[in-house]
Amino acid sequence: MSNSTVEVFRQLALSFPEAIESGHMGQADFRVNKKIFATLDGAKNLGTLKLTPDDQLLFLEINPEVFFPANGAWGERGWTRLHLQEVDEATLRSGLEKAWKGVAPKKLITSYEQGPGQ
Repeated sequence: MSNSTVEVFRQLALSFPEAIESGHMGQADFRVNKKIFATLDGAKNLGTLKLTPDDQLLFLEINPEVFFPANGAWGERGWTRLHLQEVDEATLRSGLEKAWKGVAPKKLITSYEQGPGQ
């Protein structure tokens, strides 16, 4: 995997309104409203998304070579890991967007969905 894939994950995660990068348990994490929606482990070429269990199931069914549940109770709650070297940018963006929407304030989501100038 190239560093550019780690950077694409970072850039996409930070492209959502009010998303910031922080650190958590030795890994980069991405938050909105102080809530984590994704983490990045560049050394292992893995990302993690906070999805609903239903969204997790959908991503696992569509891309089983890319996505897999996190270990234990975390995975049962929807936390989903992904192989960065296997994911395409559109799928990654879709997963990050679902994760971001899962923790972002409703007003911010509405503003994002309406787009600029609306």
